[in-house]
Amino acid sequence: MMADEALRALSPVFEAMYSGVGRPSIPPERLLKATLLMAFYTIRSERQFCEQLEYNMLFRWFLDMDMVEPGFDHSTFTRNRERLLAHDVASKFFGIVVQQAKRAKLMSSEHFTVDGTLIEAWASMKSFKKKDSDDDGPPDDRGNPSVDFRGEKRSNDTHESSTDPESRLAKKAMGAQSHLSFSGHALMENRNGLLCDFRIAEANGRAEREVALKMISADRTKDSHRITLGADKGYDTREFVRECRAHGVVPHVAQHTTRSRGGSAIDGRTTHHAGYVISICKRKRVEEIFGWIKCVGGFRKTRLKGIAKTQLLAYFVGAAYNLLRIAKLVALNERLLGAT
Repeated sequence: MMADEALRALSPVFEAMYSGVGRPSIPPERLLKATLLMAFYTIRSERQFCEQLEYNMLFRWFLDMDMVEPGFDHSTFTRNRERLLAHDVASKFFGIVVQQAKRAKLMSSEHFTVDGTLIEAWASMKSFKKKDSDDDGPPDDRGNPSVDFRGEKRSNDTHESSTDPESRLAKKAMGAQSHLSFSGHALMENRNGLLCDFRIAEANGRAEREVALKMISADRTKDSHRITLGADKGYDTREFVRECRAHGVVPHVAQHTTRSRGGSAIDGRTTHHAGYVISICKRKRVEEIFGWIKCVGGFRKTRLKGIAKTQLLAYFVGAAYNLLRIAKLVALNERLLGAT
């Protein structure tokens, strides 16, 4: 099983995380596999998962538990989360899954797509208050207090969430409803639509392009061969295109031709190639990743607070998507080989 193989590679990290004395803890491999199960089966919380673990034989089999072994409490996830963050376990696990796909020759090394989306924060609009507000009076209802912000102009410059100060008020398009959110950024390879990277950042107008440059430059050296990078019109800026070319990346960005923006930064030197047309078509597959992550993986809204913890969850949800996709591709290749 690919998940078990990835966890075995992390055994040295797990041994460094826990003390050899004291009361035995829940094996970290079991907690990580439980997080994958929550993404596979759209389980919305750790509490709900622990309830299902009491009777779901499939979950117990996947976690190597027998029928009489007691389950664990939902607070176990919270107590171990700081250890996972301190040792960067989520990033390493995601990286191992990506390497599995590369060894199976399922990932392109030349053609990629980048795109961004919004992940709702675990904070309500009622928590979005003025930064210098000193209104600490008792609420009329402690469970769901009344808040009247009608007619009040609220922005990230003057307000912040008291529940999750790292979240930002953002919307995906003009006229859309604003939410307290983080920005999620996916780097997809174009051969089979697998995730190469998935990062969380502050939701602002620059994050998509800034994070895209970080992702494409993470594994590149001066001797790296040139690659192509597909993207939508939001990436069509002269600065982004210039930085891509400086990193040896050919920007296959959809052209933004409105006059108010001064025309497109992509000219005929790029668009006349057949590869540009292919990249523009292929880049739409990244929406399938976002669709799975939000609808099936349950990551439309994070259940954790802060960028660091949301990033940890993003890597596990991204790894879950890749594992399912890899399994289907490997099975398809085996059937095709068997047919020949």
